[in-house]
Amino acid sequence: MASIRHEIVIDASPEHIWDVVRDVGAVHERLLPGRVAATRIEGDQRFLTFPDGHVVRELIVSIDDDARRLAYSVVEGARPPLGHHHASFEVRAEGDRAGRLIWTTDVLPHALAAEIRIRVERGAVEMKQAIESAAHGRNAG
Repeated sequence: MASIRHEIVIDASPEHIWDVVRDVGAVHERLLPGRVAATRIEGDQRFLTFPDGHVVRELIVSIDDDARRLAYSVVEGARPPLGHHHASFEVRAEGDRAGRLIWTTDVLPHALAAEIRIRVERGAVEMKQAIESAAHGRNAG
């Protein structure tokens, strides 16, 4: 199984970053505005609707406030199609006033790892921009 780990420092408090990440029903508003058009929660499942109408169904595996860790799995609608997907976000303090977002993603098949890595890296930059904009009172976008 391919494992992709990406870390990014965000200029916001770890508490603020975690508040955004753990808000699983507001991805379209707080974490990836513009990239995700709508978010719907049904039990432990999250449905992300993209601007083109495509829907990805995820299973929210765990939200651990003490560890500041969210684990989830894409179970339907992955593009490209994946045989297996499991990911987690962890938020750690970085110095006095910043946080580090660690995004770990395990996928099969191995051949898709490079493409998924690019998406993770781009997504992390978009998340950083949205979180920093909100933390500093600027409009995201």
